[in-house]
Amino acid sequence: MTLNPELQKNNELLQQFKETRNRTLELVKNLEKDDFVVQTAPYMSPPKWHIGHVSWIYEAIISKIDKNYKFHSKELSEYLNSYYQQFGLPHDKGLRGIISRPTTNEIFQYFNTINQKVEKFIETHELNDQEKKLIITGFHHECQHQELLVYDLQHLLAEQYLPVRKNKKSIQENKQKEFVKIKGGIFEMGYNGKEFSYDIELPEHKTYLEDYEIGIFPITNREYLEFMNDGGYETYKYWLSDGWEKVKSNNWKSPMYWEKIDDEWYVRDFLGIRKINPNEPVCHVSYYEADAYCKWSGKRLPTEAEWEKAACWNETKQEKTIFPWGNNSPTEENCNLLESYHWGCTEIGTYPSGKSPSGCEQMIGDVWEWTSSEFVGYPGFKTGFDEYNDKWFTNQKVLRGGSFGTPKMSIRGSYRNFFRLDERWLFSGFRCVENT
Repeated sequence: MTLNPELQKNNELLQQFKETRNRTLELVKNLEKDDFVVQTAPYMSPPKWHIGHVSWIYEAIISKIDKNYKFHSKELSEYLNSYYQQFGLPHDKGLRGIISRPTTNEIFQYFNTINQKVEKFIETHELNDQEKKLIITGFHHECQHQELLVYDLQHLLAEQYLPVRKNKKSIQENKQKEFVKIKGGIFEMGYNGKEFSYDIELPEHKTYLEDYEIGIFPITNREYLEFMNDGGYETYKYWLSDGWEKVKSNNWKSPMYWEKIDDEWYVRDFLGIRKINPNEPVCHVSYYEADAYCKWSGKRLPTEAEWEKAACWNETKQEKTIFPWGNNSPTEENCNLLESYHWGCTEIGTYPSGKSPSGCEQMIGDVWEWTSSEFVGYPGFKTGFDEYNDKWFTNQKVLRGGSFGTPKMSIRGSYRNFFRLDERWLFSGFRCVENT
């Protein structure tokens, strides 16, 4: 029997789906059943919710393609809906961990059932380009939740988490912090490739930049400690008004997960309770903290256009690439992403092969980097999926570059992440810019 040529084209789609689903399972494979139901903060979710939600979203997508599609369960749809009003009233996010039903077993049964449904759907339907894009959006949405799950696992378990795989990190000689000059002028920012991108990366558009200098590396723990030791958290003049209120009300004295033991700073993370490594990028800082450091140092945060140009623009060739190193997909030689399985930041200077044409390093992976830009749609923005990223066009700042928890299929130089200014549970850091 000869398959329809259009259905043969779906084989790659099917393989991508299976790889994405298997990566989700790998992240939770070694959890105990009790771990799946715990919600340790209102901003995080129990692991079982993530497992269920990334399955439910495929139902939501298929219902967009097949108007006759019937959802698996009303109870599951109510619990697993995050914020999509079009599918009914979502369950309160902060209360996801206070109910025991649906059970963890039911969630995994649901996960497997949806796998079968989606696989059959892909195998038996002739999908047009728009329908394929919707399904691929589901893959990328699941990747987002894989990273969110890693954030939550650190908050829930930290050094007690036992990943399926963990690779050793290479240790680098101390690198001298330097800045590189970036020429200003007209720059076209946004995605310019032919593969998947989110609607918020489009359209590619012109923007004007003045000349500037940007740090070759993200700010390190050593540098951030200098800010702390100089009274950074006690000096109001470095802080935005709302940020200063957060410092005082939450008693911030250091990045999240840092603790002082016998007058020395330690961090509690996937790698254990360990002394701060001075050569790693500082991680788990809010926008407010990043901005305060920049003011203390006499510098500033880059705009996302400045960040993108430093990451992906080749001044000599007058061309922009998808990644700092070119247009080839990320490898473990280029950057530290989820598939590196380091479960933490690598020291600055670890990835010289991932260097951008401008000379900046580690702009992809390790830590998400705060920018000073508000998260809004680009000029000419058109939504690609109702009630998705564009719901958050208010009170958010843009981050760029991905982290050690970002799956490699998710990341591009144009990829835009966004969080509130006070959030620091994500793998967030920053680099500085100077005006010339």
